[in-house]
Amino acid sequence: MDFNSHADAIVRVAVGLVNELTPGESRGRALPPPHDLAAAATEGLRTGYPDHREVTRTEAGELAEIAARLRVVFDALATGDVDAAALQVNRLLEESRARPALERHDGEPWHLHFHGPGGTMTADWAASCATGLAIVLGGDYRDRLGVCTAPHCDRVYVDVSRNGTRRFCGTACQNRVKTAAFRARGRFP
Repeated sequence: MDFNSHADAIVRVAVGLVNELTPGESRGRALPPPHDLAAAATEGLRTGYPDHREVTRTEAGELAEIAARLRVVFDALATGDVDAAALQVNRLLEESRARPALERHDGEPWHLHFHGPGGTMTADWAASCATGLAIVLGGDYRDRLGVCTAPHCDRVYVDVSRNGTRRFCGTACQNRVKTAAFRARGRFP
């Protein structure tokens, strides 16, 4: 899947922030709040931008609030409520004052940024993540965003595979479900 390289990275960041900063379950285990919120927030940002600087504790707290709001989009899509997902994205776009603009820097060609100059790091990421999700929701790929379907896991994902059939947050959950199904078949001939 390739929305465009920048949008792909932004959507991966949205997924990373939700998975790193929101409570829930992962691979059958309850997720406690991150011990080091700043490290978790930095890891979430690095899912799309591996060289992103480390974030401060204050920025991490703000990013955690954004992640909770982004999670609403994924949860709505998981239940088939595209309208609720779109309304949440629109709220985030408005509140973050997303202002797409073409920019060129660091020797790169012109490319689209989803926020204007002068914003805070967290407001810029809110605008970027909301715009990236808007691109996906407004196109033919909304079914590429989801919440893991494995029991006791609520981590989110973006499906970038060619055939678009991903339903798990990762290989561990997929293998866990397949193993359970195999064992269940073996018990009842």
